[in-house]
Amino acid sequence: MPELVAIDAPWGPAFVDTLRRVWDAGDAAAVLDRRLPPPAAEAQRQALRPGAVVGEDGQRRSLHGGAHVEPGDAVVLGTSGSTGTPKGVVLTHAALEASAQATSERLQVDPQRDRWLACLPLAHVGGLAVITRALATGTGLEVHGRFDAAAAEAAARRGATLVSLVATALQRIDASLFRLVLLGGAAPPHQLPPNVVTTYGMTETGSGVVYDGCPLEGVQLRIGDGRLGAEGEVLVRAPMLLRVYRDGTDPRLPGGWFPTGDAGRLDADGRLQVLGRMAEVIVTGGEKVWPAAVEPVLAAHPGVAEVAVGGRPDPEWGQRVVAWVVPRHPERPPTLPDLKDLARQQLAPWAAPRELVLVEQLPRTANGKIRRAALR
Repeated sequence: MPELVAIDAPWGPAFVDTLRRVWDAGDAAAVLDRRLPPPAAEAQRQALRPGAVVGEDGQRRSLHGGAHVEPGDAVVLGTSGSTGTPKGVVLTHAALEASAQATSERLQVDPQRDRWLACLPLAHVGGLAVITRALATGTGLEVHGRFDAAAAEAAARRGATLVSLVATALQRIDASLFRLVLLGGAAPPHQLPPNVVTTYGMTETGSGVVYDGCPLEGVQLRIGDGRLGAEGEVLVRAPMLLRVYRDGTDPRLPGGWFPTGDAGRLDADGRLQVLGRMAEVIVTGGEKVWPAAVEPVLAAHPGVAEVAVGGRPDPEWGQRVVAWVVPRHPERPPTLPDLKDLARQQLAPWAAPRELVLVEQLPRTANGKIRRAALR
């Protein structure tokens, strides 16, 4: 039976050769995140359960307590664990191939002219998918060990035309140097350069499956009970979905639909609007408030550098809307009345924050998503 081989080595150009060797041996690969502190790293290893490991010296060593994978399995990736215990997500070679082909078709990738830059963490699907789609399509590839704005721009000047970024990285580079920029992870900024393509997806969907609101070829979307325009959970059915979780459980519903845990709606043209995580909706006075709708409005305030919105228990309203703000100028932070007025100009009155918390930074996952549980 094939084994799961953990890659515990620095990210960079040599990573691709290590990945190829694992696949050539008929095994699947798991990418360990070496940035994690020991407790989190141990939790990741327990979720992935590799049977062998390849270290910095390139040598393969057996591990105790590992579990086999199935023939055809390609990678096992850990979820971010932003809301709970990390899970191992099993993706097959067929799923990676389907993702690579659908992405390349939508972006009109020319393997003879285009070149991918991989500069996001390879332990996350958004980073690793750059490598797997380049390998699957024979497109040029440059791999960096970490994101560095100057290095990314230098890569573009050397011929990199395509890159995948998160919002914080996008704000640090000249996006016009690339032909196209895929943007995933956290919610996108309010204004984007014209060559930026927003993506929606997750580890279980093998990276992004919806680009600028439109599903990729072969991807089907459904909202809750299927009524057009209704608000409900986003369901996905696609050839790039996970096979199972590492513990053997299959999260898909009858008919092959994967429940994402995100709320959204589809318009008459089939374009998806994601409202936010269903677990993050704030119910205040019986009204629903989605943080993803409030945050870009508050972020437009000139005194706000970063903002996250969440809910706290309230004896009168059930929950109250709270804004955690990193002020652009700490000596002159925005005030709660300022933010209330701004929100009420564009949103329903109950969406305006009732509390302001000033912080030095927002807690985020490695791919830029806000860890809302840490804001409580």
